[in-house]
Amino acid sequence: MKSIFTLIISTFILFSACSANTGNKKESVSSQEVIDAEPILPGADQLEAYLPLLKGKKVGLMGNQTSIVGQDKEHLVDVLLREKVDLKFAFAPEHGFRGEIERGEKVSNEKDEKTGLPLFTLYGGNEKQDSIIQSIDVLIFDLQDVGARFYTYITSLHRVMELCAKHDKELIVLDRPNPNGDQVDGPVRKDDKFKSNISYHKIAMIHGLTVGELAHMINGENWLENSRQCKVSVIPVKNYDHSMFYELPVIPSPSLPNYLSVRLYTSLCLFEGTDVSVGRGTDWPFQVIGYPDPVFGTFEFTPGEKSGMAKHVEGKGAKNYGVDLRGLNADDQKFTLKYILDFYNLMPDKSKFFARPEFFDKLAGTDELRKQILAGLTESEIKDSWKKELADYKVMRSKYLLYKDF
Repeated sequence: MKSIFTLIISTFILFSACSANTGNKKESVSSQEVIDAEPILPGADQLEAYLPLLKGKKVGLMGNQTSIVGQDKEHLVDVLLREKVDLKFAFAPEHGFRGEIERGEKVSNEKDEKTGLPLFTLYGGNEKQDSIIQSIDVLIFDLQDVGARFYTYITSLHRVMELCAKHDKELIVLDRPNPNGDQVDGPVRKDDKFKSNISYHKIAMIHGLTVGELAHMINGENWLENSRQCKVSVIPVKNYDHSMFYELPVIPSPSLPNYLSVRLYTSLCLFEGTDVSVGRGTDWPFQVIGYPDPVFGTFEFTPGEKSGMAKHVEGKGAKNYGVDLRGLNADDQKFTLKYILDFYNLMPDKSKFFARPEFFDKLAGTDELRKQILAGLTESEIKDSWKKELADYKVMRSKYLLYKDF
């Protein structure tokens, strides 16, 4: 018999378009299939699977505000300490341990105010990282990725794998669903010339992997220094596959405040190589697009200062004109070049569009995309140009999938 909890969840699914902790199939499903659906259970929620692996060991954590456990969203640090785990420190990624630091800003070594746990950064490098990792036996990785190559949490994954492999430490990845895991798209980075924090791996721009799957790919493709292998144990997500929608229960960073922003991020982040605003410094980051010229649209907004978005704000203090995407259905959003092509084509002086061309190329993982836009190619023509490399990537990706594909 199903528990009362499962019955309540199943009933909720039937009348809801999307739930924070429940996967909904994109294809049509019968009422019975919906009723039979089980709630998605991230790796961190499965204490019985990983607590035994920590017994008697000194433990470190790579985590942040997305490292939560259960319906009550209790922080993993609090759970581990309550369970008497010998937790020594936590590494923090870009945006810091509590997710309040702005993009690209320095993340310093400090202490967690609530628990007193020592915090260290790997973002931007840390000369003491070798001695830090030597103080433990096992490291836990629990960060919520959003499925785009330029989102730096997967760079953090690579760095801790390098450290663990170098010092013969075990890494436990508490896997989480990919909220954009229903798609694989965009150019594949091939040339190390474009390697950076935002283009660290030779994967598709919209990679279609969970962090657990990527960890296996990093090992399997020998991407670690000197082809080292990291001892990786992945606690997989239960009741999840890549055909499911997944709304994040906690925002992954200040500029991705809701599900729609996460779904649009894959398409809009390319604007960060331009001076076009994607709504940073407003209440709607990655849900509006604008520039200080009425030619771009009738929707108006003025970026200012918001917590976590006070610096690096495009169009700050100026009236921006553009488009309002807030009414779109999040589930329907997939990667598209439409927005960047529309704004490029409307730009009166196209020589000013790519304000930071090198940064744009790193976001894209290639300079070909920028050159194709400059040459006036259409979206279908551009996408045709990367079909072969994307097909090859999908073959490689298929070797590391832990979940049924879309």
